Amino acid sequence: MPTGPTHQSANGHTDGQGVDSRRFRQVLGRFATGVVAITALDPVDGRPCGLAANSFTSVSLSPPLVAFCVAHTSTSWPRVRGAAVVTVNVLAEHQQQVCAQLASKGGDKFRDLDWTGSPGGNPVLDGALAWIDCAVEAEHPAGDHVIVVARVLQLDTYADGGPLVFFRGGYGGFVEPSGDVVEPA
Repeated sequence: MPTGPTHQSANGHTDGQGVDSRRFRQVLGRFATGVVAITALDPVDGRPCGLAANSFTSVSLSPPLVAFCVAHTSTSWPRVRGAAVVTVNVLAEHQQQVCAQLASKGGDKFRDLDWTGSPGGNPVLDGALAWIDCAVEAEHPAGDHVIVVARVLQLDTYADGGPLVFFRGGYGGFVEPSGDVVEPA
């Protein structure tokens, strides 16, 4: 088992337990994640709203649950959260600009984005690989984020292609494996 000294940043910024925040990001950046857009129609003005997230996972098959994390500082989440149904869009490798637009602060995040309505009425972004309509069931504060658990109401595949992947601080695609694929337990 690897052991070694605890790293501290030049300014000594740690979490109080000796973990340097830059080192934390560097190490966890080696775990590749997919990227999703969480969308809804703002119940106040009826306009599309959304945000990008790379912390998304399935939680349970019975009942069907998913989870994603949102920063406490997000100004988009309160607008999205106000909707009865939110839609997860699984972004394709060619949608890096869509991700950047939805991750930006302020402005019209849907400017020049094409979308159609999901059965729940929310934006399904053109080119997304799949969509999942969900109802938020719980929110759990966790450090500087909130973990959102949502019940899946409806879902389907949408476009073909490879996923947008976030790895080591950058975006890329995925090359499908050849041969037999073993599903994780």
